[in-house]
Order: sequence, then C-alpha cells, then structure tokens
Amino acid sequence: MSARRMIRQVVIFISVLCLGSVDGQVSYSIPEEMAKGSIVGNIAQDLGLDIKRLKSGKARIYSGESAEYIELNKERGVLLIKERIDREALCGQMTPCALHFQIILDNPIEFHRVSVEITDINDNAPLFKKSEIHFEISESAATGSKFILEKAFDSDVGVNDLRSYTLHPSEDFILRLQTQADGSKKVEMVLQKPLDREKKEKMSLVLTALDGGEIQMSGTVQIRITVLDANDNAPVFTQEIYKASIVENSPKGTLITTVGAKDDDKGSNGQITYSISSSNEGVFERFEIDEINGEVRLLGTLDFEKAQHYQIDVEAKDKGGLSDSSKIVVDVVDVNDNSPIINFMTTSKSVPEDSPSGTVIAVLNVQDPDSDQNGQVHCEINENIPYAIKSTLNGFYSLETDSELDRERASEHNISVTCSDEGVPSLSSGITLTLQVSDVNDNAPVFEKSSYEVCILENNTPSLSIFTVKAIDADWIQNARVSYMLEDSSVNGVPVSTYVSVSADSGVIHAVRSFDYEQIKEFPFRIIAQDGGSPPLKSNVTVKIMIQDQNDNAPQVLYPVQTSSSPVAEMVPRSADVGYLVTKVVAVDVDSGQNAWLSYKLHKATERALFEVGLQNGEIRTIRQVTDKDAVKQRLTVVVEDNGQPSRSATVNVNVAVADSFPEVLSEFTDFTHEKEYNDNLTFYLVLALAVVSFLFITCLVVIISVKIYRWRQSRILYHSNLPVIPYYPPRYADTLGTGTLQHVYNYEVCRTTDSRKSDCKFSRPGSQNVLIMDPSSTGTMQRMQSGKDILDEPDSPLEQKPPNTDWRFNQGQRPGPSGPYHYHGDHIRWTSKRGIRAGGPPEMTMGTGPWPNPPTEAEQLQALMAAANEVSEATATLGPGTMGLSTRYSPQFTLQHVPDYRQNVYIPGSTATLTSNPQQQQQQQQQQQQMAAQQQALQAPPEASSQPEAPKAAQTPASKKKSTKKEKK
Repeated sequence: MSARRMIRQVVIFISVLCLGSVDGQVSYSIPEEMAKGSIVGNIAQDLGLDIKRLKSGKARIYSGESAEYIELNKERGVLLIKERIDREALCGQMTPCALHFQIILDNPIEFHRVSVEITDINDNAPLFKKSEIHFEISESAATGSKFILEKAFDSDVGVNDLRSYTLHPSEDFILRLQTQADGSKKVEMVLQKPLDREKKEKMSLVLTALDGGEIQMSGTVQIRITVLDANDNAPVFTQEIYKASIVENSPKGTLITTVGAKDDDKGSNGQITYSISSSNEGVFERFEIDEINGEVRLLGTLDFEKAQHYQIDVEAKDKGGLSDSSKIVVDVVDVNDNSPIINFMTTSKSVPEDSPSGTVIAVLNVQDPDSDQNGQVHCEINENIPYAIKSTLNGFYSLETDSELDRERASEHNISVTCSDEGVPSLSSGITLTLQVSDVNDNAPVFEKSSYEVCILENNTPSLSIFTVKAIDADWIQNARVSYMLEDSSVNGVPVSTYVSVSADSGVIHAVRSFDYEQIKEFPFRIIAQDGGSPPLKSNVTVKIMIQDQNDNAPQVLYPVQTSSSPVAEMVPRSADVGYLVTKVVAVDVDSGQNAWLSYKLHKATERALFEVGLQNGEIRTIRQVTDKDAVKQRLTVVVEDNGQPSRSATVNVNVAVADSFPEVLSEFTDFTHEKEYNDNLTFYLVLALAVVSFLFITCLVVIISVKIYRWRQSRILYHSNLPVIPYYPPRYADTLGTGTLQHVYNYEVCRTTDSRKSDCKFSRPGSQNVLIMDPSSTGTMQRMQSGKDILDEPDSPLEQKPPNTDWRFNQGQRPGPSGPYHYHGDHIRWTSKRGIRAGGPPEMTMGTGPWPNPPTEAEQLQALMAAANEVSEATATLGPGTMGLSTRYSPQFTLQHVPDYRQNVYIPGSTATLTSNPQQQQQQQQQQQQMAAQQQALQAPPEASSQPEAPKAAQTPASKKKSTKKEKK
C-alpha cells in the first residue's frame, strides 16, 4: 500500500513540474473509489492563482457532457471529490483512465485545462462467465490432448488484472497458459495421462483464476468431465486470427466474416459446430455465429465513438468433444454521423457600444466525436455584423468584436455561429447568440429643422402657445431624454426671456408678453436642446418670431390740425368753379398692409350738395357752382376709415368759409370761437347746475317738513278753538290729507336772442311760494308774511320788479278758490341779453294794492294755506336732475309740440301782472291793467281785475332775427 502511495506522489510531483508547459494543463493522479470530499489537489497553488481571483472571476468547472466527479472549492482553492469514482464504470478496460475538464474564470475571461488520472485498485475479483464447464473426452484421447478452458474476466487493469490460473486436482490434467499476440493468455487443460473410462467415467475439477493485486482475489469455475468413447482427432481452424472491418452504421445481419475448421475424424466425431466463446463485454450482444457454416454476422448496432475494435473468440468442436479456438478481430469503420456539438462556456448578455475592437464577448467549446476528417471542425459566423470568431485552443473558440459598434444603427445583434466538420457529406451545427448593445451618450439632440419661422398676431394674450420645437436624440432612455431651454440673448436691449419662454419638457414656446407690431416686427432667438446623458450633449436652433399686424390703430389725421384755439378755416371764393380744390385731408395709419389702406368719406356737411371728398386721396372739392344763397360758414365732417377687419376710423372737422373777402370771414368765424368756448364750458355748467339742484332739493325737503309740522300745529289750534272748519278744495286740487301731492301743470317757455349765450336764465317764482298764514287774533284779514323773489334773478339786472309797498291785497278776481277764475300755474323762463332790458309791463301793471273786496272766511284762509304748501312741494318735485334743473320732459330734446297747450294765465307773486301766451288775452289784460291803474290813482282803491295780463315781449331787431335763424339752422 505504501508503494502505491509513493508512486502516486511521484506522478503528482511530475505533473506539478510540467504545469503550464503544454497549454497550461495541470494533471493529477488519484486512485478510484476515494471518499466523497477527498482532496484531489491545490489547484490555486498549482495554477498560481489567488483565492480572491477565484472568487472575483467566478471560477467554475466545465466538464462538457461528462458527469461531474470533481468540484472546486473556491474558499480553499482545492479540487475535491464530488462523487465516488468507479474506474471500471468510467473507462472499462481503457488505459490510462483520466477525467478532463476546464477551469473557467471571468473578468477577464481565461480558462485552464485540468486532467485527473484515475488509477486502478484491486476492487474486482476475476469472474467466469459460466459457473460450470462440461467436457466429454474420449478415452482414446492421447496424452497431451488440449482442452480449451473459458477465460476469466477481471475488470481491473494493470497489476490488478488477471494473472494466473490453478487447477485442482491435477493428477490427470495440467494447465498450460499460452500468451497470444495481443498479450492475452489462452488457458488450456492438457491431458497428462490416458483416460480410462472403466476406472473413472466422470471427473470434477476446479479451475481458479487469480489476479495480481496486493491482496489477491480469485474466481472459480467447476469443470465437469465425462469420458467418452475414443475420438482421437480434434478440429483445427484454418487461421489463428481472423481480421474483418465493418462500417459503424451497418444494418443488423450484415456478414462480417466466415471462419472454418477441419476434423479428420469420420462420422459424428468429424461434425464440427462453431460457437463464440469470448468473454469480452458486449460481444454476445453485437455478434453471432452460425453453428454449421461459421458465418459471423452483426447482431446489434455499432458506434465507432464508443468502441473502435472488437475481439471475438470462436470455438470449433466436434461430436467427440474435441475442439479448437481462434480469434476474430473486427475493426469498426467510422462514418460522419455526428454533427459538431457547440457549447457556450461563458457569454455576455450585453456589450457597450464604445467597446474597443477585440473585446471578447463569449467563449465556445466545439466537439465532434467522429475521427479523422470527420472530426475536424471549423466555425464561422454570419456576415455583415461587427464580430469575428477565432480559434484559441483545440476545440475552443472566442467570439470577439471586430469593428466599432453603433447602438443607433443596431441595438441588438443576433450572432449565428455555424460549425461544420470535414466529412463527406459535411455535417454542421448552429447556435444563435442574442447580444444587446448598451447605449452610450454619443449623439446630440437633432432638431427637425435647421431653423424655424413662426408668425403670430400682435396683441396676443400672455402665456399664449406660439409654436412647438422638437428635437430627437438617437440615444436611448436617459441619454435620449431631451430638455429645452432658451439661450441667453437680448432683443432691443431686453432679455429674450421677457418676450418668450419655452417648456423644458415639451418644447412649447409661450409668449410672455403681448406683442405690438408697431414696436417690434420680428425677433430671432436660439433654443438649446440638451439630453440627459453624462456628460450631456447639446444642440441649438434659431427661431424667428414674425409678428403680424392687426388693425389696432385708428387713422391719425395730420391735416387739418384740430386744436382747441381759434378754428382754421379754408376759404372758397364764391366764384369757384366745379371741382375747385378746397383742401386735402391728410391722414396716416401706423398699421401695415390693408390695415393701413385709408378711405375718406364725407359724413356731415352744412351743405352736402356743395362738397365731395375723394375716396382715396382725401381731397375736398366742390361739386357745383357756389351761389349767394350758400352760407358763409360751412362745416364738414370727414370720416377717415382704414381697410382692416373690423375697420377703424377717425373724424376731422373742416371749417370752410364761402366768401370773397377776409373781413367777412373773420366776423363770421368769431362765432365759431364763441361756440367752441361755450362747448368747453358746458361741462362746468352742468356740474354747477347739478350742485344747485341738489341744494334746492334739500332746502325744499326741509321746508316741506316744516310746513307739515306747522299745519299739524295749526290744525291742533283750530281744533282747540272750536271754530267751524269747512274743507274747501280749489279746482284741480285734491285733498291728499297732508301728503303734499297737489296736481298742477308747469309750462316752461324758453326764448333766446342772438347773444343769449351771454345772458342769464331768469325764473319767475311760482305763486305757490307766497305763503299766506292766518292770524288767529285777526278777524278777517290776511297778512302778507313772505314775499318770494325770482329764484335765478340776476343781481346785476338794471330793473328788478318789487312790490309797490309791503301791504298788498288780491282783488276778488285774483283770489284763489271759487271766488276767482281758475288758473293754471306755470313758470315762464325768458332769456334776455345783459345789454337789454327784461320785457315787462309798465310799473303800474306790476303793482297791486288794496284790501280784498270780501274778507275771506276762516275755511278759505286755511285752504289757501294748504294750497300754498302743496304748491311748494309740487314745485320742488318738478325740479330734477334734468337740463338746468328743469324737468326731464322739458329737456332741450322735448319741444312744446309733445304736450297739450296748457298755456294759461300765470300769477307773478309780488306783482299785479299776469302772464299769458294768448295775444288777445294780452291786449285785454293790458287794457284792464291800464283801467285799474287809473282807478288806483284816482280813488286809491283796489282794482277788481279778473286777471293779470302778461307783460309784452321785447321786440326783435332784424339783426337778432338773422342770428337766431342761423342758430336754428345750425
């Protein structure tokens, strides 16, 4: 046992010394049947590798299709027994018996070949195929006759193989071993002395086979001998060794060879039978021999890859039991019946596109079990891909990059590896490797266009989406994620970011402000597209925003200039012909295109049939001959309109003077200036009137409340005085039980002179503003408590109406109520010149004195008091926020034609005059007033006039008529 161990150590030592000499191969030698987990060898030390390298390189064993008996312990760097190894099951009789595998490491990829020789131990005893051997030997067998014995079979090899035989007992027969040409031994039993059937008919011998192990093992077989009658000639083969060959894919029943033997005996002793006596494993399953003619045929299937040679032992035996043996050597001829076998030992799933040429992406092992040319293999890959396959060792190939990779052109490669042998016909195998090309940020974003031009209407709303730019990055995932930003620049000295903004994700350009075509018509800027790689790649594009015009500007009139000073007039002589160029309206529009196309139209004119305006050029020309009837002052209103949608316009007033001399023009156009001044002050007058009316309204409201309280107190006094009160209601008055809404009508007449713009407005006080109160201590007299003045009497009026004395009386005809005629009360407004005298009657007509003819009753006095208070309320309610404090129905747009003619006599408080609009009544009233004045002077008694005539109006001069006519025409 110690000697075998020493031999094994010597073998290991020699293997270590030879490490790396041939292809970096490491060899070990171990005995079979070692326990699981036993150490085979320190592979890390033998290969010069570090333990860390084994771990980082993911070291592993590749054994192909063979069963794995050896495992690698990366922690210790040793090879261990993984499964029990039976040399006989692994290699059979083949020597030497070895395990071949590779150690594979990654990052970088490398591999080492390892061979482990399995040495034999004596674990198998010799075995005989049969347990008994029967012989029939003729007694006439001569001394020295040979009888072939069955050979034993020992699975062990080498020194542990079969070595010797013994025969017991050995009185009649001895053993003879003959070494054959192939090294095997033929066992023969030789007759040592003649047999005597009469003495011993049957014999039993024991044949023992011994091997050469240190502890010998043996196997036995019983030999049963029957002594027969004499047969003194044994069969003899014609050849000691027969040789034959057969193709491995031959069908069953194929004739391999024919053997033959001769026997000189006659009869049954000369009849020979053939049989296979070989004890080699697999012979009986694959071959058969015909007992009569000795033909050897194929019984099973042959596989050259499993066995290339077969030895068949044949025996020829006659009827007398004599026999002879021979050997048939059958060579199996290989055919190309195996395709190459391709196995990926290691491979990468992806490769970066910037990998250099020659990067190994996979290692392949290719095997072909066939022999000679049939086992010679060459491999190739499909064309037009940037890869190449190279042979590294016998049966190993590496797949490498051959040129630059570009993921944008091909993100995935299907590499088809085809391996073919050199047989006829050639067989091939193929396998496909799918390899992903991982992305590298090597492409900058690319815009769809080299530049963009975008149009947008002016006056846009801020944050309006203008346009969308888009850039495409040929890279993948994060490297292809594009974001957009504005490049820092300025437009007219202002950062471009105050004009537009861009969405970082979508590339949508938004307007930050509202654009004005008149300020800026176009502006360029640059947008940068940046991908998400590391480092990022950029590209830019120019975007030009062109602003389109909108009709947002009205035409501007350059001539004639409209100023607030004295108007400028164009003079047209009365002798002007038809088509005379008066002037030309010059206007411009800051818009562009059709929005700036201007057209001129005559909107209003004092004499429309006299002038026309050129539609395109704005020239004002006469369209007929000027006549003397045409007014000197002509005002034209020209509308200048552009061609936009919708169109905008401007108006200009053109003053034209139709005259032959400059003084006439100057006098006429003075009124234009006055009218302009009057229009400028109109707003001030309206505000002042509104303030005055508001003050009067508050004052009247206070007065009404005071009157209400006073009336309530008077009623309480009358109630306590026990005086009989008879309600009395004048015509057109209603008892409203203190509501203050007596019904009456106010009429306003407005008359103006030529220079009435310089006059003040005079209002006569309604008669209801004279309040009559009753003195409880008096028996029948009415005292004058209050006498009103004109509301708007001018303090600078030269003549102002005043009562002749403080004691005045109404006559019977002037008394309100049933004692006098029914009167409508109204206010008359008369416009007079400051230089003129207010129209009115003679002084005696404005004065009235004397007591009432019939003293009023207490009921009449109370009724007069109520009527006065209600008229104050009605007068206050009538005044409103209309023109100059007048009622809306008496506004300038409202004429006296829209209401019934209610003009009647009107009392003027503080005066004996009565205003009326009827000329006949005026004359009658004047006559009556004259009579009353005469009577007053003569008798100093109160006249009994039934009415107060209206003062005559001032006569109009021709000049005033002419001016008023022009005002009305205007």
